[in-house]
Amino acid sequence: MKDPRHRQLAEVLINHSTRLQKGENILIEAIDTPHQLVVELIELVKNKGGVPFVTIKNNEITRSLVKNLPEDGFKNWGKMDVDRMQHMQAYIGIRGGQNIMEMSDVPTPQMGFYKSYYVKPVHFDMRVKNTKWVVLRYPSHSFAQQAGMSTEAFEDFYFDVCTLDYGKMAEHSKALVSWMNRTDKVRLTGPGTDISFSIKDIPAIACGGEHNIPDGECFTAPVRNSVNGVIQYNTPTIYEGTAFADIRLEFKGGKIIAATGDKNEKLNEILDTDEGARFIGEFAIGFNPHVTRPMLDILFDEKIAGSFHFTPGQAYEDADNGNRSKVHWDMVMRQTPDCGGGEIYFDDVLIRKDGFFVPEDLQPLNPENLIG
Repeated sequence: MKDPRHRQLAEVLINHSTRLQKGENILIEAIDTPHQLVVELIELVKNKGGVPFVTIKNNEITRSLVKNLPEDGFKNWGKMDVDRMQHMQAYIGIRGGQNIMEMSDVPTPQMGFYKSYYVKPVHFDMRVKNTKWVVLRYPSHSFAQQAGMSTEAFEDFYFDVCTLDYGKMAEHSKALVSWMNRTDKVRLTGPGTDISFSIKDIPAIACGGEHNIPDGECFTAPVRNSVNGVIQYNTPTIYEGTAFADIRLEFKGGKIIAATGDKNEKLNEILDTDEGARFIGEFAIGFNPHVTRPMLDILFDEKIAGSFHFTPGQAYEDADNGNRSKVHWDMVMRQTPDCGGGEIYFDDVLIRKDGFFVPEDLQPLNPENLIG
């Protein structure tokens, strides 16, 4: 029996996220995903007059490929998929799976080949720059377990958050973009956290369902050498299949000069990947009203209402501070009362306190207004 929520989600992806037009090619990449959503997408693409292309992937098979391909194999794999992506005007990536740790034991050199010869040219250089794209996770038993919910309850939550009125969210986000674009100094506080930096002349970008589902953030980047202070993250994070907790970073002149957590050696190994990994490439404020607690999935966790993320590594080109790195690691801090609260200041003006926006023109981004 068909679940009508798949059709509703497909309509968000086609009509809002990718804004598909007649005659456009769209690649639907489904990873460990049931077929119903893909079928609904194909039918909607046809109704729009577009041309659907579909790739079905499996995480266990991808892991085996990444572990065993020789270097030239990665190069050829990347070249073939770059060629295909060149013919696409739109892309939808649906990412499912039963094991978030699937890639955790892939040798570091093999992961390096995969990121350098496949992920970077296919996705970052071709797909991100040249297509209308959106990525999303798909609910599974393991995903529900990560969230601490029953499968049924998690599916209800998932479809609520993914079919939110993103047009309304995008409209309300314009005021936050305006605030950020005229701000020089930012200060973030909370338990174990007091950090300051400049965002002067770096664009702010609102995210309202165009590239991520779920969505609900506004991002920019700090001036590369301006970050000073300390941050104690209070949200678990995962990087290349390894989970981390209790990460604390200390900054001087923009650089991470000390990093500790529950896996100190691994944490610092990642931060020593290259020079840019110890500088920040993104600062973003999250405000999705349905996402209220960590799920160890960054597509959800970075959108938590009352959170921000402060990201070591590569900057985005549309909010570029010049930092370059193979790493882009979104680390999340929640400032809600249950986490001890916290404040965000723009040029000494209190913008958000304990997870709630204070200025009148930003209050529409508070949870009760986005849901209502």
